[in-house]
Amino acid sequence: MKSRNVILESIPVVALVLILTACTEETKSSDTTQKETTETESVSPSSPEQKPTDIETRQAERSFELLTVEGNQSMEAKLHQGKGFSLYVFEKFTFDATTGRLSLSDNPVYYVDIEPLPSDYDLPQLEVAGMEELSQIGDVSNFSGELVEHPLGFADLYLQASGKEGISDYIVWTSESGDAFLFRLHNPKGAEASDFAGPILISLSTVQSE
Repeated sequence: MKSRNVILESIPVVALVLILTACTEETKSSDTTQKETTETESVSPSSPEQKPTDIETRQAERSFELLTVEGNQSMEAKLHQGKGFSLYVFEKFTFDATTGRLSLSDNPVYYVDIEPLPSDYDLPQLEVAGMEELSQIGDVSNFSGELVEHPLGFADLYLQASGKEGISDYIVWTSESGDAFLFRLHNPKGAEASDFAGPILISLSTVQSE
């Protein structure tokens, strides 16, 4: 600090004022340039707000690895549009965009209903509704939270009832983009039960808002 003071003292007062003034003007100029740049970027066509949405850039078809009785197999799925969302659907399944129902084509009693939830949805209220709905089927288990080795990965609410008719799930799931959905899944006992469960859960993991 002492050496710096000596240097400053050796500079004439007028010169010192000019130096400080120049530094101040340079700072103002830098701030103005930065502000103009920010304003320009905010209205630029290439800004994030103006880029195509994810739904517009999703591939029309994708391959997925499924675990079958014959081992892991690669299967193709096509992109389908619903009301406010899209998802990938495998060949042996039918998606009704009007109702949001995804079902097994040859046996539509195997199905899942997909419902987008509002941003202010009430999770405790949905849990009560789910418990009441599933209790009519059988004993209800709660698997909410992290889902190990499960296509959905995590569920804010995951209720499952197992009864003599089969298995029913009531799931509140949030996509990577932060949008929440309610899945009501019905998987009756039968020959197609295992063929239905694997692909349907992978399809649900691809649900995404428009």
